[in-house]
Order: sequence, then structure tokens, then C-alpha cells
Amino acid sequence: MIFALCLSAAYAVAMLPDFAYHPDPLNTGSVTASDATCVCCGEQRGYVYTGPVYCVESLASEPCPWCIADGSLAVRFDATFVDGYDAPSGVPTEKIEIISRRTPGFSTWQGNRWLYHCGDGAAYLGAVGAPELVAYPDAQEMLRFEESTGGWPCEQVDGFLAALDKDGNPTGYLFRCRNCGIHMAYADYT
Repeated sequence: MIFALCLSAAYAVAMLPDFAYHPDPLNTGSVTASDATCVCCGEQRGYVYTGPVYCVESLASEPCPWCIADGSLAVRFDATFVDGYDAPSGVPTEKIEIISRRTPGFSTWQGNRWLYHCGDGAAYLGAVGAPELVAYPDAQEMLRFEESTGGWPCEQVDGFLAALDKDGNPTGYLFRCRNCGIHMAYADYT
């Protein structure tokens, strides 16, 4: 019986839509198990999106991941999940549309932003703190550079990076380039 429950849970996870720019929205907390009815399709699919939705009309309930993936939520409510206006020049409009209108966003302290590399959007991997960043020295260096450009002395930057907490404040947000594999991150706080 326990094996059957585990198997059915694994099957349900496998059935979630594929999001190239947010490969594991269950792990990041942007999608959660729920018996709620989707605000867009009206179905109970077992999962809902719990991240930010930017639209004129307030949504009466959470949408399902399928309505995000197929674009129906974006069309019906003129919704976005990430600010696509901060994409660097050279990123194709189609990719920006997929990221902003067909990819689950993620909750942050100050409002999420997407990172880009190699002319494409990077894949969002989740929130990270100082202990998790040890495995990603390339992302650490990006954070170190970003924070040092604000005029902070090296000791203050080091203290800030050491204080990063994936479940607290300040928090880092980890990405991986879909083309070259480099890891990147940015951080924010209240």
C-alpha cells in the first residue's frame, strides 16, 4: 500500500507540465499540492501555482500549472509571472514571452527578476543561502561582484554573503545558464 501511494505521487509529479526555465517548481515552492479548483480552467488537477501573478484583475483563487504552461492564464487575465522588461537586448522576444507569460515565477522579498546568459533566459533553481552557495562558486562570484558595485567595502560584502539564508532574510536566488551551464545568482532582502 505504501509503495502504491509513493508510486502514484511520483506519477503525478511526472505529469506536471515541463517548464524549461523553471525545471522544478515543486521543489522551489512555486507549485504546491492542492485540491483547489483552478481559477482559469475550473478543474481540480492536484496542484496549484502559489507564486506571484501580475494582472489587472485580482484572481479569485490560484491557477493550475497547466494553465500557465499552455498560456491560457496569460491570455485570459493578461497575466505575467515575471517582469520580462528587464531582459537584455539580444534575447529573442519569443523567449521573453515564455519566461514572463508561460513560466512559473517565484516569491522574493523585493519582486522577482529573471537572469539571462548566452542570449537566453537561465533556468531558475531556487532560493539559496550561504551554505548552499558553497557548491556554486560561479554564483558566489556574481553575487560578490553585484554587491561590491554598490560601494560596500569587501568586509561588508563578505558579511552580507555569509548572512544569506534560503528561508530567511537576505536570500539568494540561484539560476543556471541553459546553454553553457554557468550558475548565477542575485540576492534581495526586506
